[in-house]
Amino acid sequence: MPSLLLLKTNEMNRLLITICAAFCCWQTVAAQQFFGKPKPLNDSLYNTLAQTPPMGWNSWNKFGCDVSEDLIKSMADAMVESGMKDAGYKYIVIDDCWQIDRDSMGNIVPDPAKFPSGMKALADYVHSKGLLFGLYSCAGSYTCQGRPGSRGHQFQDALQYARWGVDYLKYDWCSDEGQNAQAAYATMSDAIKESGRPIVLSICEWGENEPWKWGKGIGHLWRVTADIRDCYECLFDWGGVGIVNIIDKMADLYPYAGPGHWNDAEMLEVGNGGMTRDEYITHFSMWCMLAAPLMAGNDITKMSAETKEILMNKEAIAVDQDPLGQQARRFMDMGDHEIWAKPLANGELAICFMNRSELTWHLDYDWRKNAIYYAHEVSFRKHEYKVRDLWQHKDIGTSKTNLKADIPTHGVLMLRLTPVK
Repeated sequence: MPSLLLLKTNEMNRLLITICAAFCCWQTVAAQQFFGKPKPLNDSLYNTLAQTPPMGWNSWNKFGCDVSEDLIKSMADAMVESGMKDAGYKYIVIDDCWQIDRDSMGNIVPDPAKFPSGMKALADYVHSKGLLFGLYSCAGSYTCQGRPGSRGHQFQDALQYARWGVDYLKYDWCSDEGQNAQAAYATMSDAIKESGRPIVLSICEWGENEPWKWGKGIGHLWRVTADIRDCYECLFDWGGVGIVNIIDKMADLYPYAGPGHWNDAEMLEVGNGGMTRDEYITHFSMWCMLAAPLMAGNDITKMSAETKEILMNKEAIAVDQDPLGQQARRFMDMGDHEIWAKPLANGELAICFMNRSELTWHLDYDWRKNAIYYAHEVSFRKHEYKVRDLWQHKDIGTSKTNLKADIPTHGVLMLRLTPVK
């Protein structure tokens, strides 16, 4: 027979659930009365979003809290004028610090000094450029920079975002206050569906609760590590990680990636000045191999020719955006030297030789003696492939002859292999 204490505990749990349900219901009804009742987005349509890894730009890596209406407009202009839009980039995302308060009705309020025209007008401007508009929020009561978070206002905020014309929501995990991560992100996912607008949900809880195991169907991408830093290999006590630290974390997560659900390797640092050209090429190449979202994080109004060359390498981008949606596998790990393989939708292969050492890798690779394994074996003794260098943008032979190349320190050789018929 259950104890009196257990009965009281169960009754208390039921009471708390009832109160939470009632609050969410009130929040939804109040918001719908204010904005009008939308037609909910069904699960099948929601899950068709982000069929390839999202591409765009985010304000945080370069500008941090220093965001404004003028800055965002200039970035939208530059994305079009630079050719980035034509290369596939389409989201303009404002990270933390755009919000300042809530009004008497509980509605989120943009900083009027920095965004005097309001978010609807800014979203309209971005849309007028043929681009999509994104915002940042947080599952906690406060964002990572101490601004108002969405906890307790998820449905109200989602309806507001829909009214403004938001297409992408980066949803952080600061001030989580002991919440269950899966439940917290599912609440915002439900709120987005109720808003009726197809908004891509970027789960940003830093991989702490293994979102790759539960994120599919809740969000469309999920971060797997702490924040990226503009360095090749660095691991800081306060949470920053370098690009090879992220690559190592991504290596075993390939079963969880696919159309509509991606492992997020973090925003790009290309062009921010902390790495060499070869390291930035490795950064970009490996993000493309890993089917990671490509969210530029530099000042795209002031890009060097070198930065443009890297961010707008359409042959590398095609590997990232391949509709098969498979993440590359590290099929050969030789310590300082690695070989990664990614199957493509048309039967071709992307291959990346990665040099982690401090010395040049004098590669002399006999295709015929080495099969490539990813989901199955590819034997070059039986099949011939044309070999194309995706950074030199030229064919460099076939698999009938040895592949010879000097791969610089911290560099890569990124190839596309096409069957010869």
